[in-house]
Amino acid sequence: MARSTFPRDRFDDLPDSTGRVGAHRAERPRTRGWIVFLWAAIATLVLIIVGIFGSLVASGRISLGADDAPVPTVSAEPTEAVVVDTSYSVVVLNGTGQDGLAATVRDQIVAAGWAGDTVETGDSDSTDFAQTTIYYLRDGDEAAARGLAQTIGGAEVAQSDFLQPTDDPNTPDDESAVKRLVVVIGLDRAAGATPSATAQ
Repeated sequence: MARSTFPRDRFDDLPDSTGRVGAHRAERPRTRGWIVFLWAAIATLVLIIVGIFGSLVASGRISLGADDAPVPTVSAEPTEAVVVDTSYSVVVLNGTGQDGLAATVRDQIVAAGWAGDTVETGDSDSTDFAQTTIYYLRDGDEAAARGLAQTIGGAEVAQSDFLQPTDDPNTPDDESAVKRLVVVIGLDRAAGATPSATAQ
């Protein structure tokens, strides 16, 4: 075989230990595909978590700042007006079979400021009236009825024309009309009685 006439270069001095002649491509490592798959799975998981978190923030279910947290507020429930008005006349009826209850309640009312001659007592047609109730005629009388209920230590309040004076129908709300509250004492104030009915 004829010797090459080309001048020598750096490739002529390579050692023969490699056992390779010519150009060769390195083998691809087998684990590289799994690494790519793993990184793709991690990226997908991160995107899903970020998407869920972003949607929760956008919908207001998660607050990023402590200042944005809602402050609980306590709202007072509206209460009915209560006025103790001694200008009303009062009729106290005993709706139980126990004697002396009407007089006892009358004494409470007079002690609270009503004139003695404006508070009358009597017996109801029923002796098994269930709950002590104060009846008033007009819408504007409700506050006074609640005030009287408070005066006698608590009672139901209801609007009714029960035992109310008959006024001129042309001026039902005239201030000059007689103002009256009617108290019917119930079995809730009678000792050892059992409520069974209401009566008027």
